[in-house]
Amino acid sequence: MHQRDISEGAKNNYNRFLLLVAGLGGLLYGVDVGIIAGALPYLNDTSGFNANQLSFIVAAVLLGSVISTLFAGMLADFFGRKRMMIASGVLFVISIPTIALAHGYWPLVFGRLLQGISAGLIGVVIPLYLAECLDAKNRGKGTGIFQWLLTFGIFAATMIGLYFSHRVDEVSKLGDADRLFAFKEVAWRGIFWVSLPPGILFVLGSFMVAESPRWLFRRKKIDAARDALLRSRSNEQAEIELKEMQETVAAENAKTAAGQIKESLLRRKYVIPFLLACVILACNQLTGVNSIIGYNTTILIQAGLSDLNAHFANSLFTLINFLVTIAGVLLVDRKGRKFLLSLGSAGIILSLLIAGFLFRDVESNRGDMREDIQRLVSTNQALSFKFDIKTQGEMTDDTAPSTLVIIYSYGDFHSATAAVRSDDATAKPIEITRDNCLPPNKVAAFFSNPFADLNSARTAPLKIEHAFITPIPDAANGWLTAICLFAFMSFFAVGPGVCVWLALSELMPMRIRSNGMSIALLINQAVSTTIAAIFLPTVGKYGYSTMFFIFAGCTVIYFITAAFFLPETKGKTLEEIEEHFEGKKS
Repeated sequence: MHQRDISEGAKNNYNRFLLLVAGLGGLLYGVDVGIIAGALPYLNDTSGFNANQLSFIVAAVLLGSVISTLFAGMLADFFGRKRMMIASGVLFVISIPTIALAHGYWPLVFGRLLQGISAGLIGVVIPLYLAECLDAKNRGKGTGIFQWLLTFGIFAATMIGLYFSHRVDEVSKLGDADRLFAFKEVAWRGIFWVSLPPGILFVLGSFMVAESPRWLFRRKKIDAARDALLRSRSNEQAEIELKEMQETVAAENAKTAAGQIKESLLRRKYVIPFLLACVILACNQLTGVNSIIGYNTTILIQAGLSDLNAHFANSLFTLINFLVTIAGVLLVDRKGRKFLLSLGSAGIILSLLIAGFLFRDVESNRGDMREDIQRLVSTNQALSFKFDIKTQGEMTDDTAPSTLVIIYSYGDFHSATAAVRSDDATAKPIEITRDNCLPPNKVAAFFSNPFADLNSARTAPLKIEHAFITPIPDAANGWLTAICLFAFMSFFAVGPGVCVWLALSELMPMRIRSNGMSIALLINQAVSTTIAAIFLPTVGKYGYSTMFFIFAGCTVIYFITAAFFLPETKGKTLEEIEEHFEGKKS
């Protein structure tokens, strides 16, 4: 049966299948990001690798992602969206046995690099493919499902790690050291093996979906483009979109025939959407989302929660991210991108401001014991001591329960200890060493802090920047702060979390879409890296309250961009959006 004769039910089924395949791509992206956290403790216990080697195994994904993001748009233009989807899935599938069967350092690094390359390709190609394949009424839902399953991938990776941690705990109770060592070896390899089936399903699904009709049209494969459209649209809608593609290409060809060898990329139809996408992606990071996720437990302990409650609240935090993303998926094609981004950024501002004021009250009572802690540094430029009520009393003459956080540096590289409560009898001693602070090589150093000098840091002394002892607020203050962070995550998930991929793929015209998306994602990663470099020094010197206020101020730019400059793209074809930026009426 010819494509043109496909029934309405078959088209709906194909649309669902396409969303499932793209969603699996998001799942792989989330697994790439989150899987190492659960495996790392057991890899550390069984591999014999030093801290530098372990940190590079973790960072290899970021390196691979940056490399592939840089070239993903160009490759998608040359080989096609579908082929690059297949390639990204195949790289992920190959990476799993490469890691899980590895015996030695370099196979592990290579496998993690493959995972990073896969993630970078997925982050560009899947939103690009969805934008060009789905019709206007389903485009938001499709990209939202990608983000939803991305958050599910992170959550699933956490649950996989939690399952194996319980198994390890059961084996440890048997008191057999050799058996425990062997099971930890099985555990970290098993964590990676569990993530293989979604990768295989994604590859198989990618073979079964059609190529992007807009990519086919640009390659002058008109019949193939029509058939690709007819798999998911009515004959009438397919012909309308084909006509719009023809008009767009004809306009470009007319300019070329008139003597313009290449239409200038400085025209408003290219510059304005590109700048909007870049601002939105940069502001997505400037909300502080990665830092708040990364330091969430420490933040909550500082705010007044016990270690147990802080970890429980952190689990709720990740679950809220996953669940509220579902609401974003359901709303994005009903309420529109502009509304959700405006609502989300406004809610983020309010949440951060309240959290900032709560922390300002807490941090106004903190004391800096920097000089006392500096005297404890050993001659080999390391530090190890137990922080308890007795130690606290020797430093401050105060035995009321407090938290201690040490901000320290070796040269240009800064780090911080986890927050430790003096009333926590089970807390481990604070350990600071050079290996735990410095990246293993210049590549990893660049992504940790692009402005730092690694060579000088390798011989620099341990400097205690700050050692903040803060009276522990009551638990009510901690839960208020937790509620603010839950609200922050909810507003982020329903707005920026879902809509950022749409902004990336919908706004840019066809001619610059793939390469423009690569550049915008690189800007996103650069902003993320810069925030990671300045976060701890800023918190150390000025406190979490100041950092929250800075993030809120940056999110104001996000809100203004979304509310006043971003056009509503709900229900519009990509060609209609392109005409909007050219100043034409659809």
